[in-house]
Amino acid sequence: MDLSLTPEEEAFRSEVRDFLDTAMTENAKEAGRLTAGVVSDFEGSMDWYRALSKKGWIAPFWPVEHGGTGWTPMQRYIFDSECQRASTPRLFAMGVRMVAPVIMKFGTPEQKEAYLPKIHGGEHIWCQGYSEPGSGSDLASLQCRADRDGDDYVINGTKIWTTGAHHANMMFCLVRTSKEGKPQQGITFIVFPMDLPGIKVDPILTMSGDHEVNQVFFDDVRVPVANRIGPENEGWTVAKYLLEFERGGSAYSPSLHAMLEKLKKIAAAEPAGNGEALIQDADFRSRLADLEAQVVALEFFEKKTMSALTTGQNPGAASSIMKLRGSECLQATAAMTVEAISYYANPYEPETRTPFSNAIPVGPDHSVGVMAKHLNSRAATIYAGASEVQRNIMAKLVLGL
Repeated sequence: MDLSLTPEEEAFRSEVRDFLDTAMTENAKEAGRLTAGVVSDFEGSMDWYRALSKKGWIAPFWPVEHGGTGWTPMQRYIFDSECQRASTPRLFAMGVRMVAPVIMKFGTPEQKEAYLPKIHGGEHIWCQGYSEPGSGSDLASLQCRADRDGDDYVINGTKIWTTGAHHANMMFCLVRTSKEGKPQQGITFIVFPMDLPGIKVDPILTMSGDHEVNQVFFDDVRVPVANRIGPENEGWTVAKYLLEFERGGSAYSPSLHAMLEKLKKIAAAEPAGNGEALIQDADFRSRLADLEAQVVALEFFEKKTMSALTTGQNPGAASSIMKLRGSECLQATAAMTVEAISYYANPYEPETRTPFSNAIPVGPDHSVGVMAKHLNSRAATIYAGASEVQRNIMAKLVLGL
């Protein structure tokens, strides 16, 4: 594979850099700089979302007829890499990256017209109603019930670990509409506004001190049958399609390369304990080189997968490989960065990660958010399908075991 950029790709990279230099608001810059979790500060993130939408760059993976960019896989990779270099905010993008492809494939023409433009423009902010207490990676065991009553479903139950539910105005949700047959049967995929009567959102604070996830309760929530995506009781098929995009719809390696560059800068500034910088320590350098080699290998695999996507193929089992290796590399890089800042990892100071806060961190600026990112990354091998689930998929669909 020739990884050198063509003159056209170099020109595109310059265009992206110029846009990043001029389009990011102060809110967006501050949100991106302080990001330690899976999403950035809401206001800054949405500033950036709207800027990308206005430019026509919010949905690189969408077909052009729905508002996509028509970029090549290399252009998408260049864009992701430059966004990471510029520390752009992590978007509230479950709509554009996850439910939109589902609506395009399984939705009616009326549903596409109703939802896709509002997703593209940032008017709809989506959250995902999948996991339940006692039903996380074992998604087929979900119990949140939707009973048919005329032209409505009446939903009762709860969802947990719902990222961004406190900001979202829309949810895509899996509900049980039948208990007959296998657990995978009788599940239905449905979408609805978050302001319907009977919906309650309770916050869950993570151990890093962030409010990213929530528990959502449904008490006789009435949702029109017209909001169902795909046939009744066939939500498992819809969900599997969506999970391909959740697990492998975007590349991990640009973010990981940015994390590695930050780690190298920190290691060059922090002491090893022998009078030299940590970056000069032989053991540390060896482990850093091994980790970087893993990220480069992941980068090559991602580019191969992106080429397949260009021809209209689904990521399929390849998404599990990317998700598994990407999440494990994320955890390893975050852990090494904690090691590099040493005792500066100890203070608990979430207020320093609030945009435009006047809180003064205990350590140097490069230590802000490092421990929080490490703690947040512990969930990366659980959400979107635990690593054990990914290995089972790979064993079955890749190795044929």
